[in-house]
Amino acid sequence: MGSTVQELLNSLHTAVNEEERRVWAVACARALGLGGMAISLGRELVWFTDVTSERLEDLQFVLGQGPGLLFQDETAVRQVPDLGRLLARQWPQYAAEAEQLGVAALFVWPVHIGAVQVGTMTGYRRTTGPLTPQQSAQGWMVADTLAQHVLNHWPASGERGDGSGHAGAVDLHRAEVHQATGILSERLGVPLAEALDRLRATAYASGVSLTDTARTVIHRELPDDTG
Repeated sequence: MGSTVQELLNSLHTAVNEEERRVWAVACARALGLGGMAISLGRELVWFTDVTSERLEDLQFVLGQGPGLLFQDETAVRQVPDLGRLLARQWPQYAAEAEQLGVAALFVWPVHIGAVQVGTMTGYRRTTGPLTPQQSAQGWMVADTLAQHVLNHWPASGERGDGSGHAGAVDLHRAEVHQATGILSERLGVPLAEALDRLRATAYASGVSLTDTARTVIHRELPDDTG
């Protein structure tokens, strides 16, 4: 597998099994000078390279804080080159949690399908500092290519994403969260929005990922007064 960004993008179609997709994803992040990255379309996590990038997206969804939120119609990369100095004032809970994961800098590229922005690609580093102009430009190439890759591998109609959390896999990684939200809503007799808030609060308070918390709800391992 080539080591340059362009070579990696050209070889994306050759990564056909789970391990090859994981290796490709990690290599692509490293070629951009990143520790890892993830893509979300709307509020749905659809692709990530590693556990840390998955967790960072999870925290944004749980806390309602982070650099990828309220990110619409942008034409430039959002750079947070020093998380502790710049982000803590704006999103203190998210910054504290990200720093506990060893994250020092964050970068967000808009993801477009044609002329329409549909999501974001967020990358992280474990050292401070901005992107080079080349890394910023190459990130756009990766975001565009992966957007098309996600569309080409989108779960077919009626096919359930299992939220299995496989790095490099295109999936609806929060499918179980949506299922658990519906279960809680029915079980507690509350609106879906309130059920999701309770699920988020339980995940944050326990320090368990939102997906794992959702699984406990689905398998009735949480008490009925969750939240």
